[in-house]
Amino acid sequence: MLFCGIRESVAFLPNTSRDTLKILVAGVGNVLRGDDGFGVAVARTLRHCAFRDVNIFEAGIAGISLVQELMDGYDALIVADAIDRGGAPGTVYLIEPEIPRPPDPSNLHSSLADAHYTEPSEVLVLAKALGVLPRKVFIIGCQPHGYDELGADLSPPVKAAVGVAVTRIRALIESLQSGETS
Repeated sequence: MLFCGIRESVAFLPNTSRDTLKILVAGVGNVLRGDDGFGVAVARTLRHCAFRDVNIFEAGIAGISLVQELMDGYDALIVADAIDRGGAPGTVYLIEPEIPRPPDPSNLHSSLADAHYTEPSEVLVLAKALGVLPRKVFIIGCQPHGYDELGADLSPPVKAAVGVAVTRIRALIESLQSGETS
């Protein structure tokens, strides 16, 4: 609500004409580990914004639920997550990841060792292997200050970065829906 300038609490407004892309914004991370909860904080903030053909999804650390959500069919995916790239804490990155070719389907589970597929890279590979990964994928990442203290809140620079990420995601959604992002 704070960053959107909109008072409604509507996260998804269906567009029956389908003249815009169907977009999923997924907040990823563990809220019990300080800055690792960045993506979830972004998703919770975005829930107060009204978008057409955009679903806001709080994935947390359950990657399989994100893959299941992608099975509903989306044209674009925006993942918000804490990403350590060695920058200053609170630095926000926009990344267009290159998703590697999935392993042989008969060996898929052993290739993606964690049964919950909590790593976003593994989730994206699994979604690609299942044929549900959208054509356009973006990651809005934030450089964490730390995430080793169980039960800690977001650090001040990462908490401030939530607003920056929300602004960038709103601009990215507008760009995608207007056809400016190819």
